[in-house]
Amino acid sequence: MLTGQKLQLASAAASAASSAATTNVTSYTVQSGDTLSAIAAKFNVTLANLISYNNISNPNLITVGQQLSLVPTATSAASSAASSAATSAAPSSAASSVASSAAPASSAATTATSTAASSAAATTTTTTSTTTTNSSSTTTTTSGSARTMKLSFYDPAVLGSDLGYGGVAANLSVYPKGTQLKITLSNGTVWYRTVNDTGSFAYSNPNQLDVAMPSSQIPSAGILTATVEVVG
Repeated sequence: MLTGQKLQLASAAASAASSAATTNVTSYTVQSGDTLSAIAAKFNVTLANLISYNNISNPNLITVGQQLSLVPTATSAASSAASSAATSAAPSSAASSVASSAAPASSAATTATSTAASSAAATTTTTTSTTTTNSSSTTTTTSGSARTMKLSFYDPAVLGSDLGYGGVAANLSVYPKGTQLKITLSNGTVWYRTVNDTGSFAYSNPNQLDVAMPSSQIPSAGILTATVEVVG
């Protein structure tokens, strides 16, 4: 090689042949380091078309060895045709207007149905509430419930009874025998008594208790009012 000698790096014919070969390629196998945009540029295909031809959902994810089509495939062509058909089958503005005008009637029917259902539910609730109120007078008072009762007093020993002073006589339909009661007087005094008897007043005085107590301790008032709570 001599000083000043000119060297030709590639012939025009070879360059044209390389360009033609690239243009005629219809598929490409992904190599290490490839990106989808670089492949599109290399083969003169738009990135959007390359994505469409290969149904790629994530343009940032391609794998080595993956076969990419550089031209439209039968699958991509079918997808395009289906999309076109769906677009042409969309409802016309007139049909949309008819559907819109029908909506108020449907809304009115729904509102009427909802109102009727709410009315029926309210009626049922009222009936249930009435039933509960009516039945409360015949059910036994349960644990934790409290009610205001009148208190009268008696001395079992004076009557010849051996029941002692730890109990009370009550209407057994309200407080069955064995029910443990907490009796709170208006002055704050608290007694704990167990129902162990019922007196002659039981059927006519369901809101009264007859408290067993020595005669010497019976309040002079004779009858008191107290809050009575079931504790067991």
